[in-house]
Amino acid sequence: MGYFLTVDAGTGSGRAIIFDTLGTQVGLCAQEWTHLAEEGVNNSMGFDTQANWKIICACIQGAIANARIDARQIKAVTATSMREGIVLYDKEQNELFAVANVDARADKEVAYLNATYPGLEKEFYSKSGQTFALGALPRLLWVKNNKASLYEKTAHISMISDWVLAKLSHVIATDPSNAGTTGIFSLTSRQWDKSMATKVGLNDEIFPVVYETGTPIGEVTALASEQTGLAQGTPVIMGGGDVQLGSAGLGVVEKNQVAILGGTFWQQLVNMDKPLTHPNMDIRINPHVIEGISQAEGISFFSGMVMRWFRDVFCASEVEEAKRRGIDPYALLEELASKVPAGSHGILPIFSDAMHYGKWYHAAPSFLNLSLDTRNSSKAAMFRSLQENAAIVSMLNLESIFAFTGVHTDTITFAGGASKGPLWSQILADVTQKEIRIPRVNEATALGGAFACGVATGEYDSISQAAKAFVQWEKSYTPDATKAPLYQELAGKWKEAYALQLQLVDKKITTSMWKAPGL
Repeated sequence: MGYFLTVDAGTGSGRAIIFDTLGTQVGLCAQEWTHLAEEGVNNSMGFDTQANWKIICACIQGAIANARIDARQIKAVTATSMREGIVLYDKEQNELFAVANVDARADKEVAYLNATYPGLEKEFYSKSGQTFALGALPRLLWVKNNKASLYEKTAHISMISDWVLAKLSHVIATDPSNAGTTGIFSLTSRQWDKSMATKVGLNDEIFPVVYETGTPIGEVTALASEQTGLAQGTPVIMGGGDVQLGSAGLGVVEKNQVAILGGTFWQQLVNMDKPLTHPNMDIRINPHVIEGISQAEGISFFSGMVMRWFRDVFCASEVEEAKRRGIDPYALLEELASKVPAGSHGILPIFSDAMHYGKWYHAAPSFLNLSLDTRNSSKAAMFRSLQENAAIVSMLNLESIFAFTGVHTDTITFAGGASKGPLWSQILADVTQKEIRIPRVNEATALGGAFACGVATGEYDSISQAAKAFVQWEKSYTPDATKAPLYQELAGKWKEAYALQLQLVDKKITTSMWKAPGL
């Protein structure tokens, strides 16, 4: 039997995952990494290509060992990554500069673009589905303004997963799903729109060839073979953005399908057969890895990270108890939270706002409406309130997308780390009043990469065909209609409270959790 390998360069870790041709995971190795601020550069988040390539090489070697296979049995390799992050290269393909996804250093450049070219952001959004918030144009301008010699040497640009493939094959190329997040891209043609770069005075000759996901682009080189343990000559296949490949790995491959991916960030996704854009730029639009499909996307900031923060700051005793019992700390916290009534005694967490893509910023992190009654403001109640709040923000984002797209559905696919929690899944069903379906696969993004490899090697006819054949369901959750009025009322109170908290940020009384460059 042959195997497929996906490298996943995520926000928090590098990973390598191996699947057999039937979509069964057989090997995995992961290692955490950290994206560090550049000294003296506010709101920066650099991507260390040298250190992180060593991590990826170790992960590939580890996954092969974990799978107990011969590397020559791997029929193809691909990559996926956090979106928005970019890598710049010189003409010899040496890395010059790289940033991770939420790098926000280019605030002055965004302000410059908006002041110098009124209406330009909306014009570009109508073509690309992206605002300047995390786009490549302001970042490239920042490099031009602050690292002029480096900018002059820049001959190529790619996304981070493309960088992985370039390290493997020495071929720089990209795909629509990931390159689309640069904002220098056309939703309709699924190709670069270089005129956007030209219009703001940037070099328009640095953009690589675009291949659809699942296209062979090269082979593992002798050097990459030595570094990774992969066999020289192994086919290297174009991958894609983590959310879009993850959608494929979840079977969300047809128009009008809906998914929520619950990881560090939460993404709410709705498939469209037309690349519509929102009149107020409130919704992000991305090319899917499936040709002919675009995705309307809402994003909840740091929903998973907030849970980790809460665990680490407040729950040391629960972590110790979970260790004694041999269970995950989140499972214990869910066990305690399940005894708290719906509504969490009125606690209102203030973390991620609902999606307002054209003006993207958040209030200061806080809990409102705590009580001095320790039963009503226990750690369990606060934990449940965070789960309910993540579900409410997802519901609000989806309601906005449904109103914009005209899509309606009775079922939502829910995946990612958050979907492992039965309480969280049931809360999501009760808040959205939709059936929540949980897929069996744990590594959906990597599985989407395996589908791409299978298409390239002739194992599958298409990514959609593979998804329909191999995606299986673990369980489903039915909404409790009696809880709908309570959560609608709670959502209304939260929206009003959040608006007031944003006013405190505007008055500089509190500090935003995250603010897009230029705001």
